[in-house]
Amino acid sequence: MKSEFPDKKEIIPQKLARESKFKFKCHPGIACFTKCCSDINLILTPYDILRMKKRLNISSEAFLAKYTRPQTLEKIGLPVVTLKMMDDDSKSCPFVTPKGCTIYPDRPATCRYYPIGFATLKEENITTKDEFFFFVKEDHCLGFEEDQEWTVQSWREDQEPELYDRMNRDWTEVLIKKQSLGAVETSEKSLQLFFMVSYDIDRFRRFVFQSPFLKKYQTPSDLVEEIREDDDALMLFGLHWLKTTLFGLAPAKPAASEKSL
Repeated sequence: MKSEFPDKKEIIPQKLARESKFKFKCHPGIACFTKCCSDINLILTPYDILRMKKRLNISSEAFLAKYTRPQTLEKIGLPVVTLKMMDDDSKSCPFVTPKGCTIYPDRPATCRYYPIGFATLKEENITTKDEFFFFVKEDHCLGFEEDQEWTVQSWREDQEPELYDRMNRDWTEVLIKKQSLGAVETSEKSLQLFFMVSYDIDRFRRFVFQSPFLKKYQTPSDLVEEIREDDDALMLFGLHWLKTTLFGLAPAKPAASEKSL
């Protein structure tokens, strides 16, 4: 089962469908506004990093150094990063102000999911999967007392988590597969490559174009030109390479750009 949320939140065991209705609204006039943006263990995805570093107009190296902390996923053994909270009593997200989120259009995927969690149940060698949703609540959240009504589907369309799901799909599949394999050792070199491709898009571009990478892994010339300039295309290319080549989870073929997803 895949869950898109960090710990320390109450999961309400009510299975929801896309047409399920609920009431929720978060806005500056609510007493708990931004309280959910403090003291959290928020794991960032590759597309999170890409969107935020573009928003701030800084390199991926600079973003990682200033705004993240390294962490190793327990039972999986793969390196990830979490968003670094402020080093003061508030322990708040560095992008939050009393008026709200300063990077709201490019906020991370986890922020977009709340308060609706998403999970899938899928067995090996079975093509169908059981997709469902559930409430994720915090004691202080008053958003559920507001009158604005949603369906799960209309909420997801408003918050755009499915775009993030598509962009992170290959990366998520690697995490799920590694978890299913249990304590299988991964070489230090593979761990370093996983981290670079997942998070440091600028260093990965140098790696692709300033090393024998393209000679070793034959890539169509039109795709080479696309990834030379387009960060989104490079990220999709890199994550597909991670899944198919480094971790061998599917037959290798060039990654599609987001336009064809």
